[in-house]
Amino acid sequence: MHIAVLGMGHMGRAVAMRLLDHELNVTVWNRTQGKAAQVVQAGASEASTPEEAAKGADAVLMSLADDAAVMEVAGRLTEMGSGEDGPILADLSTVSPRTSRAVRDLVPGGRFLAAPIIGAPQTIGHGKATCLLAGDRRLADRLEPVWTSLFLGRQYCGEDPGAATTFKLLNNYLLISAMAVMAEVVATAEAAGLDTGLLREALHQWPTVPPCLFNRIDDTIGGDHHGWFSTRLGAKDVRLVAEVAEENGLPLPIARLVERRFEEAARHTSSEADIAAIVELVRAGRGPRPGLPVHA
Repeated sequence: MHIAVLGMGHMGRAVAMRLLDHELNVTVWNRTQGKAAQVVQAGASEASTPEEAAKGADAVLMSLADDAAVMEVAGRLTEMGSGEDGPILADLSTVSPRTSRAVRDLVPGGRFLAAPIIGAPQTIGHGKATCLLAGDRRLADRLEPVWTSLFLGRQYCGEDPGAATTFKLLNNYLLISAMAVMAEVVATAEAAGLDTGLLREALHQWPTVPPCLFNRIDDTIGGDHHGWFSTRLGAKDVRLVAEVAEENGLPLPIARLVERRFEEAARHTSSEADIAAIVELVRAGRGPRPGLPVHA
């Protein structure tokens, strides 16, 4: 199969490398040049535009930063052919369910699948990630070689592509909110003068610490926060969760507070620092400011 991967961030590169490991024909594209060098060296072809990457592909996989990027790139691919002639477009990004449904309506013939990933780029490389799939079941089945190459398992969420992206947002909200709480636990233990070695051991053993945080315990206690899931993206995902709930008449005050904390963490440290960098807000004694504006 010929697969195009659009977006060479951490996840997009991991996806492309995994496909190459399974001897699929891969073409990649990224908005800014230079990020695809490792993938090209491994055997991928690089295109200068999304349209060029999609030409002749059986499937086009998008792994992009946010809703605006997904809508822009999908809009550029509306001439991919009609009926059964064009490639299947699958979005691996974490976006609003509204965006997933809008892209489905935009793509000719409805050849669209939402396919958000559960797992980090490293888990893609190790073959341990899973996937949430939604859209036309026949299209999902046609891409079986892709899913088998990329994922340990997958869950089909139904015809509505927004269902898969909503499930993904809920998954991310559990991780991001737990990260905010663990940052306060670590900073409090440090302020109380507790031994950080014992703290690290305890966090790995306590049943109250979710396993999804295990790979961030060391970074929270003494790391440089050079991870892959940025504070900026964390704030974006929580905002999208809150919007889904509010659109259905359900306010989420805790989610809005977590969103503001990660927005402030992006300003206080770096917008590209890993979500574990939120600990620096607590260490600096920067409490939540209810009036802080929230940015998309």
